[in-house]
Amino acid sequence: MMGKASPFLLVFVGFGFFIASYNFFTMVIQNQKSVSTNQLIDHSALSLLADPVVAMPNHLKKARGSKRLFHVALTATDAPYSKWQCRIMYYWFKKVKNMEGSEMAGFTRVLHSGKPDNLMDEIPTFVVDPLPAGMDRGYVVLNRPWAFVQWLEKAKIEEDYILMAEPDHIFVNPLPNLSRGDYPAAFPFFYIKPSENEILLRKFYPEDKGPVTNIDPIGNSPVIIKKSQLERIAPTWMNVSLKMKEDPEADKVFGWVLEMYAYAVASAFHGVQHILHKDFMIQPPWDLKVGKSFIIHYTYGCDYSLKGELTYGKIGEWRFDKRSHIRGPPPRNISLPPPGVPESVVRLVKMVNEATANIPGWEEGRKLK
Repeated sequence: MMGKASPFLLVFVGFGFFIASYNFFTMVIQNQKSVSTNQLIDHSALSLLADPVVAMPNHLKKARGSKRLFHVALTATDAPYSKWQCRIMYYWFKKVKNMEGSEMAGFTRVLHSGKPDNLMDEIPTFVVDPLPAGMDRGYVVLNRPWAFVQWLEKAKIEEDYILMAEPDHIFVNPLPNLSRGDYPAAFPFFYIKPSENEILLRKFYPEDKGPVTNIDPIGNSPVIIKKSQLERIAPTWMNVSLKMKEDPEADKVFGWVLEMYAYAVASAFHGVQHILHKDFMIQPPWDLKVGKSFIIHYTYGCDYSLKGELTYGKIGEWRFDKRSHIRGPPPRNISLPPPGVPESVVRLVKMVNEATANIPGWEEGRKLK
């Protein structure tokens, strides 16, 4: 299917993934070093020191009833780097969708290239327009809120709820609808700190809107939200993103997570606060176990010595890093990590291998890179 944007919206309107993710990788390491060296350091422990958690309201804890199906939507480009991640993501969506406990229903890759690509028959896709040339200022992620605005306006979406996901998400357990009532579900990111950036955020969230604590420490993904709520939030999210990008101070301070802050601000503008679920997803190598989490987010490189020691931002003797495959998909049957590597990393590699072994034409995609 193909959507066409409304002309009036065009007046509104990832930074380079390789460099941005490396910088963030370094930031995580610096955060880790601030914890006592006498403690066993892992990302989950670190997050507990910094992430506030919004508890589920008591009157909603048992408000389950019948299934509340949600539609999985991820924005994507037509670059090879995005395509192979989307293929793996969709493989695991199909595998866990009908498992007990899942409330997944439809799936859409919202492709903001402006034209169809060669995955249209493999993955359900809705094509939307990119921002006008130059408007993203090299920050490709600005296309994400704009893509959601167009998709919500033009597509027929059967479900009442939407999960905003990303190409580098793998469903590791069947995912229920974690939202309750008018409270969407989100994952808390330790590096989204509204209170520490209050003066700057007041440019976009004035005092008459309420305390800065109304702004949740989240991005737009993963989030499970009512479609009706997202329809209200998305245009504001887009406009706040653009205004932040145009503001030199906000652009410098927020950097590659600017669009995440913009979603949090836009939600607060509309009086929407999220229930924060730490088990929504894990992020290897910092999170060591899969446990009862629902998504593996492989945004960080996993580098280890042959002794199973994490090499902290230094290319390891064994590695799995999505940025090693910018120009095309990774090979089938990636070697498993050496003994001693955390279960989360082993599970990630096994799941990637299973997907690539079963996706038709995977090796042909490598030849075309």
